[in-house]
Amino acid sequence: MISSGSNLLEVQGVTKRYGEATVLNDCQLQVRAGEIHALLGGNGAGKSTLVRIIAGLVSPTAGEMKLNGTSYAPSQKREAEEAGVQIVQQEFNLIPTLSVAENLLLTRLPSLGGVINRKELHRRAKTALERLDLHDISTDAIVETLGVGQQQMIEIAAALDRQCKLLILDEPTAALSVAEVEALFPWLENLRAKGVGIIYISHRLDEVARLSDRITVLRDGQYFGTYETSQLTTDQMVDLMTGDVHNPASHHPNPEETLGEKSSDFALRVEGISGGKVQDVSFEVRRGERFGIAGLVGSGRTELLRLIFGADVASRGHIYLDNSDTPRRFRHPSEAVAAGLAMVTEDRKQNGLLLPQSIRANSTLAALGKRFSRWGVIRSQAEAESAESHRESMEIRCTSIEQHTSALSGGNQQKVVIARWLTTEASVFLFDEPTRGIDVPARRRIYRLIDTLADEGKTIVIVSSDLEELFETCDRIAVMSNGRLCEIFSRPDMSHDAIMRAAFSGYLDRSSHA
Repeated sequence: MISSGSNLLEVQGVTKRYGEATVLNDCQLQVRAGEIHALLGGNGAGKSTLVRIIAGLVSPTAGEMKLNGTSYAPSQKREAEEAGVQIVQQEFNLIPTLSVAENLLLTRLPSLGGVINRKELHRRAKTALERLDLHDISTDAIVETLGVGQQQMIEIAAALDRQCKLLILDEPTAALSVAEVEALFPWLENLRAKGVGIIYISHRLDEVARLSDRITVLRDGQYFGTYETSQLTTDQMVDLMTGDVHNPASHHPNPEETLGEKSSDFALRVEGISGGKVQDVSFEVRRGERFGIAGLVGSGRTELLRLIFGADVASRGHIYLDNSDTPRRFRHPSEAVAAGLAMVTEDRKQNGLLLPQSIRANSTLAALGKRFSRWGVIRSQAEAESAESHRESMEIRCTSIEQHTSALSGGNQQKVVIARWLTTEASVFLFDEPTRGIDVPARRRIYRLIDTLADEGKTIVIVSSDLEELFETCDRIAVMSNGRLCEIFSRPDMSHDAIMRAAFSGYLDRSSHA
């Protein structure tokens, strides 16, 4: 039910220009006290820029804002926080070398006489974590040792630990497991009941439909309208954002399709691979198959891909390619790339891109020596033609292929990462959270690309925390639990409940034998 209270936040005529480029033009937004207000739009629509202006991280070129009826123009984040505006951004703002406790209370460290009270620091940090049932995260843990999902929960816990009038969440669940999402939602509903206004940005439209009271749509940096959530279907939300009437159902694998109708050759066979938390994992994937890997955050999904790709060295087990009986174990990603593997990593900024470099350089990097150089000299024309071809086919929004990737939106950055591997002659593609933080139209294009690769006989392995994504794209889904692969589901047997039971099974087994 929508609150009948007055507007908590009013944004009128906000414009933001960077030189000659206008990223926001005459935008407006009204958020009521006690409502969850979704902000929708494709990558590059201006959502993140708008909320960064509201949070004091960016100054507008024009326009005005009011908070509780009073003029509001924060020049920095601290001013916004003091006014009661908190933001959790899509890209993390944690200090990786500090502890969980220090990150949670970084600007509010308890001290006496300039000396930090460590006991009080950890007590307050533990309380903040327990609000979200994060009992398995130690307040002493160094943040860089945690997974992406756990880091995201720490960001959210830090925001919820502060008293605030307006909470801004930019893709808060992109890296979270189903269980973590279900722990977060009651807290958001509780904040709404207390009169807190929440701006919620998410490309997961089922979350928007479930949580939000109203929706504001931005398109190409301009305000497109505000709507009651209850009056829109998710398909209508997509139409408002993009005008794209493509039916996503056409990307679903055919339920009647069986593995027997595909090639019977195995392109990738993993036997007893072990390393770190991953223990004795075995599975086989055929040519042209889309093989999903589900599991809770911390279950070993990402670690499994890293072991296969040689980013981490396996202690036991072997990999077999193309029906070969020759056992392999890659000790460096370069060995995997040479053998025909490609990996799109979960954290594109840290592990997937050279942000200061151009789109051209990033998209051709993996094949530079093999395709674009001769006698040690780069063939610039061939490199540029390849980069331009992928820019067009992937619909990368940019000024030119010489634009730095740091200037692109998250979705366009992800397209550059994928374009890099398309320049290689890879036969096995490992995707780790391929659509994390990506808008609906870009997500559909990536799904179509995955379909195309599979139709060409490529083997696809997809790790995703979004079960609906796995249901939509995969022929089979394997479930990791506590470092082990515990079950594999074929399409007729896939269900949310069955997969979640399997995801918890490894942890239940451990406790029963404790």
